[in-house]
Amino acid sequence: MAILITGAGLIGCHTARLLTERGERVVLYDACPIPGAIASIVDDPRASVVTGDVTDLDHLARVAEQEGIDRVVHTAALLSNAIRRSPLDGIRVNVMGTANILELARRLAFKRVVLASSTTVHYPAFGDFAGPAFPEDYPMRMLAHRPGSIYAGTKVAAEYFGLLYRDLYALDVVALRYAAVLGGWSGPGTSVPGKLLATLLEAARAGREAVIDDPLLVWEGGDEFVDARDCARANVAALDAREPAQGVYTIGSGALHRFDDFVDAVRAAYPGLRVRLAVTPKGGFAGFPHVRHTPSDISAARRELGWAPSHALADSVRHFFEHMP
Repeated sequence: MAILITGAGLIGCHTARLLTERGERVVLYDACPIPGAIASIVDDPRASVVTGDVTDLDHLARVAEQEGIDRVVHTAALLSNAIRRSPLDGIRVNVMGTANILELARRLAFKRVVLASSTTVHYPAFGDFAGPAFPEDYPMRMLAHRPGSIYAGTKVAAEYFGLLYRDLYALDVVALRYAAVLGGWSGPGTSVPGKLLATLLEAARAGREAVIDDPLLVWEGGDEFVDARDCARANVAALDAREPAQGVYTIGSGALHRFDDFVDAVRAAYPGLRVRLAVTPKGGFAGFPHVRHTPSDISAARRELGWAPSHALADSVRHFFEHMP
């Protein structure tokens, strides 16, 4: 049997590598596999890469039956930057793509489905929540709060569909709510943290001032970040967990970082880095209006999945530098 991994990006490829290293057979399924992203896995005889769209249920079914798929890690999605340009595509891929994966798993009786979600689902609550850390079930109790972006809305929908398939069809579904993901180079502009780090690093390497003129790249307060390698470990832990009773887990660091923390992390490698803000921070991370002062509660992932983060911000930044061309 084999494990289907949708999305051959940073997290998908890291997950594939962890699984093949322990002897599993994996199938990476991506609409447009990037050679640089799959370079570390493409020559592994236990891994295969299939070009396909998650909105095409018939093709997914053919691949699953041919490859003997019995579990899936669903990471394929359009991210915030792409959805801002084409919101309808984001809804089609992130919502209908997830619905297809759930229906595929129901029809073929998969042993487990792991869905990649996002902590952006609870961003609108920052102004109201007074506790020490956000619990995983808080967004489910606050439906009056609309998600702060179309991307977050697609993730809320995906979580609810996953839990409904779990309740109505006894499908074994686990949703992992990643914090803002950091990691190795995955191409220009694929994420807000990646764009910020690329901007800082390019300036540092050239010995020039880094001018930050994109309002999405500066923020007030803090936000929570997680290394892509830790996300991959969480995916594997979710596949293996014996009784993931809670169903939805936050995969983060449990700590907040400010914009200045990113600058300091780059300066650790390039002490001469100069930074000038050409825009004034207004609101929270990635353009969300609410300023964050509360980290996530990651205790359920520790308790039920046996997972904990292992990479600090400085390590994630170094890893990004090492892989950026």
